[in-house]
Amino acid sequence: MEVYTIKEGKKLRYGYTTGSCAAAASKAATYMLFTGEKIDTVEIDTPKGWHLILDVLDVTSGEGWVKCGIRKDGGDDPDATHGLIIYSKVELKEGEGIDVYGGEGVGVVTKPGLSVNPGKPAINPVPMSMILNEVKKVLPEGKGVKITISVPGGEKVALKTFNPRLGIVGGISILGTSGIVEPMSEEALKASLELELSILSAEGHKKVVFAPGNYGKDYAMKEGLEERLIISYWNFLGFMLEKAVEYGFAHVVLAGHIGKLVKVAAGIFNTHSHVADARAEIMAAYAAHFGADKKTVDKVLDSNTTEEALDIIEKAGVNIKDFSQFIADRVYMKCKQYVYDKLNIEVHLISLKRGIIAKAGEKVEW
Repeated sequence: MEVYTIKEGKKLRYGYTTGSCAAAASKAATYMLFTGEKIDTVEIDTPKGWHLILDVLDVTSGEGWVKCGIRKDGGDDPDATHGLIIYSKVELKEGEGIDVYGGEGVGVVTKPGLSVNPGKPAINPVPMSMILNEVKKVLPEGKGVKITISVPGGEKVALKTFNPRLGIVGGISILGTSGIVEPMSEEALKASLELELSILSAEGHKKVVFAPGNYGKDYAMKEGLEERLIISYWNFLGFMLEKAVEYGFAHVVLAGHIGKLVKVAAGIFNTHSHVADARAEIMAAYAAHFGADKKTVDKVLDSNTTEEALDIIEKAGVNIKDFSQFIADRVYMKCKQYVYDKLNIEVHLISLKRGIIAKAGEKVEW
């Protein structure tokens, strides 16, 4: 049965995680190994409390082993792993117990700071627990199995995920804390962003660059900063500042386009337009602060972009250098207040037409 949610007026379908697929394939292969009965579907429980019935694909077997797959369904989430088949090969082993390994297309962790130790396959704790729990339901007492999870095509798909930045090589991760993919999940994205900070912290880094998008990232790279130290925080600046404090960072460079950072100047730390799109109002208020007349303020309020607003304000006789510096100073002040002065922060304010237009805060030496 398909389940949907409504977000921003859109009907979106839930999916299920690679962890659910691995657990289901492992349970199905174990069942078929010990019963000799081929099955077309398998049922599992998820940590979210939802019961799944999934189709079993591509069953193969030999002496003492069975292998089968479950196709990953990301629902309406933009998920790079959607459509991949997660395979589990279950083999008899001497003695009791369940051993789980990663095979083709499953990444290997190479750096500290993740929930899986370096050298181990990138099968996160919750999916690992799901695999063990589901297999135990059908494993005869006193028997033991070796399970190998594999994902054909996983190494190529992994290049489209966060894995290369996290030091996970050779394939995708087997993920999922709930077993269910929530479409357009902010929590999943935040968890991925936090992982990047966790990795850098574990490596001993104390300085990091936050950029809301490609403009800030490209600017920071042109300044000679290492790409892996630049994290695109999307719209979650407040969350990332909190995590930077939590993971012991000392210095943050905030580099971004004025269209995003002007919101921060007004104390907005989730900058998604659905949450807060007050760019024109903030720019208009600041223009008035610099002496712009009502006609200019009205034009700014009617502007479509912050770049257009800058042009309007400059044509009205406002010194754009002073205006931009005012915004950068307020971004710095608001960020310092947000983290209770627990981080050194440097702000770089960027315009597409004008390049870097202002800097503020404590200069970070790299």
